[in-house]
Amino acid sequence: MSEKYLIINAGSSSLKFSLYVMPEQVEIINGLVEKIGNNDSCYTLKFNNQKIEKDRIINNHTEAVKVMLEELISYNLIDGVEDIKGIGHRVLHGGEFYSNSVIIDDDVLSNIKSLTKLGPLHHPGEIAGIESMNEVLPTVPQVAVFDTAFHQTMPIENYMYAVPYDWYEENGVRKYGFHGTSHKYITEKMQSILNNDEINLIICHIGSGASISCIQNGKCIDTTMGLTPLDGLIMGTRSGTIDSSIIEYISKEKNLSIEQITSILNKNSGLIGIAGKNDFRDLENLANNGDRKAQLAIQMMKKSIIKYIAQYYFELGGNLDAIVFTAGIGENAINLREDLVKSLSNIMGIELDQEANNNISRYNSNQSGFISKPESKTKVIVLPTNEEYMILKDTYNLSKQLKEKNIKRY
Repeated sequence: MSEKYLIINAGSSSLKFSLYVMPEQVEIINGLVEKIGNNDSCYTLKFNNQKIEKDRIINNHTEAVKVMLEELISYNLIDGVEDIKGIGHRVLHGGEFYSNSVIIDDDVLSNIKSLTKLGPLHHPGEIAGIESMNEVLPTVPQVAVFDTAFHQTMPIENYMYAVPYDWYEENGVRKYGFHGTSHKYITEKMQSILNNDEINLIICHIGSGASISCIQNGKCIDTTMGLTPLDGLIMGTRSGTIDSSIIEYISKEKNLSIEQITSILNKNSGLIGIAGKNDFRDLENLANNGDRKAQLAIQMMKKSIIKYIAQYYFELGGNLDAIVFTAGIGENAINLREDLVKSLSNIMGIELDQEANNNISRYNSNQSGFISKPESKTKVIVLPTNEEYMILKDTYNLSKQLKEKNIKRY
């Protein structure tokens, strides 16, 4: 029997949503409420090859949820709120509490709130989304899908920092990793493609935000992002790993607070900090026209990716089934993939299939496939990620389990 499920991604002033029919996994509408709390708030709906845009003052997330439900009913996409059987939320940080998705109850919500100190930019909006849904749809199961959960299998020597141990015990300072929903999706897809549950992978989730994970026997043993998503690779607007003493130095040199510097490292560094652009397509165009800063930014990004691939290759003892490129840049930046593979080819025994690489991107008929030749020692594949599918799958399964056990959320 078909049922309808909502997927929610709430920000501090936004509410992104999709409505699916399950188990068919068919999306029937998606929408975005923007500028919540402002006088120019608005929302967009996309369904049946239509795009509808409306302006309306929406004061808070609860009003945004009510508007969303009004529109779903007015366009006959649901008969009433009782049609919605489960709600899935993307949540940034699960800390050490959660290694899997969970039904949200009072204890789970309390834990999410306690982790706001580790996710100050994301958690307030996500909590507002959960609480608003609970206010309007109090009997509908809600599921939290955590960006950090998949990485909870890392061994302690890989997630600890060499700082006073009480920082970990008392303040939770450790590597958590992010993009876990994407890395989990890719791992499961590759287990199916290669028919091997004990798979060893290096997954390169390269988008505006970027991270690489090291998968051994189907589980994450290391990843590039750390306590926060700022660590690791050079990204669109994030610096990635830097010498931490830079913060004190620049604070004194430019009379900036730690909060100001942290904001700069998150929002005005990385590719945009070096070259003034964070869209990789813009950077490539500039670089091809001789812009030296754009060329430098791309080269620095390549170096940071190669460094972590090499590190994880040695962590796996050279026992690697495949390198996977995914996310916006990984799926579409044909020249970047070529350069990365060629830089790694001699050491890792990769032979690039030039034609396959050239023909794979989101804008071509081929959106996934191997870009290494069959005789390559190490396989390289482009595989689109699908984080929303993972949220939907967990929401559907956990909501069904709750119903089968006849358990109420509260």
